[in-house]
Order: sequence, then structure tokens, then C-alpha cells
Amino acid sequence: MKFTTPLSTKSLLLSNRANLLITLLLIPVFCVAEQENSSPLPALTVTLTKVQHAEFSTKLSANGNIAAWQEAIIGSELNGLRLSNVLVNVGDVVKKGQLLADFSAETIEAELAQAKGSLAEAEAQAKEAENNATRSRTLLDTGALSNQQLDQYTSLAETAKARVEVNKAAVNTQQIRLRNTKIYAPDSGVISARNATVGSIISSGNELFRLIRQSRLEWRAEVVSADLPKIKTGMSVKVTAADGSSFNGKVRKVSPTVDIQTRNTLVYVDLPASSTAKAGMFAKGEFLLGQSDALSVPQQALVMRDGFTYVFVVKNNHVKQIKVQTGQRVGDSVQIISGLILDQMLVAKGGAFLSDNDLVKVISKPAVVK
Repeated sequence: MKFTTPLSTKSLLLSNRANLLITLLLIPVFCVAEQENSSPLPALTVTLTKVQHAEFSTKLSANGNIAAWQEAIIGSELNGLRLSNVLVNVGDVVKKGQLLADFSAETIEAELAQAKGSLAEAEAQAKEAENNATRSRTLLDTGALSNQQLDQYTSLAETAKARVEVNKAAVNTQQIRLRNTKIYAPDSGVISARNATVGSIISSGNELFRLIRQSRLEWRAEVVSADLPKIKTGMSVKVTAADGSSFNGKVRKVSPTVDIQTRNTLVYVDLPASSTAKAGMFAKGEFLLGQSDALSVPQQALVMRDGFTYVFVVKNNHVKQIKVQTGQRVGDSVQIISGLILDQMLVAKGGAFLSDNDLVKVISKPAVVK
């Protein structure tokens, strides 16, 4: 018995065979396309920058305190007088010779008047004694007076003169005490402390005021003794105070001794009168030792990883991660101490998204470091 395949079934089989043949013919084409699409893609599109030379200041950093250049202690030479007036307070700027305070002077004025009266009496007695001595000398030749009596008159005259001098000294003493009832500024400057209180009884030698002479401040930098040969008198220093203000100073002198405990030496730096620094502030500073030529790269080219600094050097569109040692930063430029050579091409920015040996696409010329 012979079976025949329906026409529709034959058509279906022919169609399947044709599709299979087309598929087999297209497989090489798909494989070639897949191989073309499997080529590596760039990890990042980057711009480049170049390692360049730049001038950097050679600096020496130090810490220290701001203090008064000289602080005058103003006291009283009098004892047991009442303070009647205090004319200045802490922070006041005063001029040399300006009245700061005064004491009640009634007692001294009375003692001065008494001393002047004693002087007048002594002068009168001295005048009388001198007249007696003069008359006795005229009578010596007449025999009315003996030599012994003449010597007595002469001695009385000399004693009276000496008593006049003693009384003059007493008057001068009281006049000096009277002048000392007024306290004047010994120099121009700013009042840094005040212990004077109106109505208090002051003892001799007690401190009334402290004065920062000429309002001058200095920075006392603590420098390691090994760095002292680098520091010269007149050298410029950039000082930054604890409040963030900064100002330029100059080295005035270097201490001749080294602290036996810390092995540090004090360097005295004059600060400008216009500075906002205050005595007692902590400050850090940089001694400007000179200029040096060094390699530099832009700040954005650096990548921080695991506590180290890296850059990505580009060669043949592949990057290599290199660890570098950095120095000073001036604006956008960073000094490179080690790790790079001049004219190497680096990824300008975006290095944080790259890994070692990544493929990159370069789209611009090297950026110029300013």
C-alpha cells in the first residue's frame, strides 16, 4: 500500500529546509560581526596634561607664640597714698608722657610746705651766722676777740650753711614725691594690664599698669637647632595666627642658646604694627629660604588611594598608575618630589575612575600648567 504526502506537508518541509540552508549560510557573517563587536572599549574619555618645570619657594615651617616685643611694668615709688584717679584702661593706646593715674597729694603738699619753711628758717640762721663771723674777723686785730672765739663764729656760719643745704634737699625730696603722685606713660604703646583701682592705698613698688612698648609684637618661633644655619637676620617670614589671619614678618635675631630639653632655639620675628595678632596667640609660620626649580602637575591630576598619592601616565592609549611624592602647593600646581620625569603625559582629571592598564580615549591636547 502506497501513501502519498499531502501537498501542504511537502511545502512545509521544503520551507524548513530552505530556512536551515539560509541559517547555515549566515552563521559566518554573524561570527565575523560578533568578533568585530568584541574589541575592547575605552574605560574613560580623558584629557591630558604634561609634567612641567615650575618655580617653588623653599620654606621652613615652625610653630611658636606671639608675645610683646618689650612689656614695661609701671608702678609707684610712693607708699601709703590713696589712688584718686585712673585715666586709662586695658587696650587703650597711649603716648609717651601721657597721664595714666594720680594719687591724692594733700599730705605731700603739706610736707613740702613744711620743708620750705624749714629751709627759709635755715637760710635766715645761716645769714646771721655769716654776719657774726664777718664781724668777728674785723675785731681780731683789736684784741677784743680771741682766736678761739673767732673759730667758733666761723664754725657756726659753716654749720648754718650746711643746714641750709640739708633743708634744700628736703624740699627737693618733697617736690619729687609730689611729681610722683602723677603716673605718666614711659613710652608710647598699648595698655596690656591694669591693677590700679580708684580709692586703693598703694604700697611702694606695686604694679599699676603693663604697657606693650610701641605696640610692637613679635613671633617667637621654635626652630630645630639643625635648621638654624638656614635662617638669616632680615629673612622674610609668613606668619599665620590661630584665628586664620596671616601677615609678613622679618627675622630680628636668633637666640644664642639652645633649649637643653627640646633642642629647639627661639627665633625672634618682628610683626607689622598693622597686624591683628594678639600677645599670647599661638601661630605657625614659614621662613622663606629662596626659590627652587621643580616638577609640577595640576592638582586635579592627583588621585588619593590608601593614604598614598598617584597619577596615571598615558602611553599608547593605556594608563599606568604611578605613586608620587608631593611637596608644596601653589594655586592649582603641586610640586612633585619623586615618581615622574619631565614631559610625561598624564590624565588631567578623572583618574579616580581608572585602574592600572585601562584603555582610555584621548580627546584633547595637553593642558598647560599655570
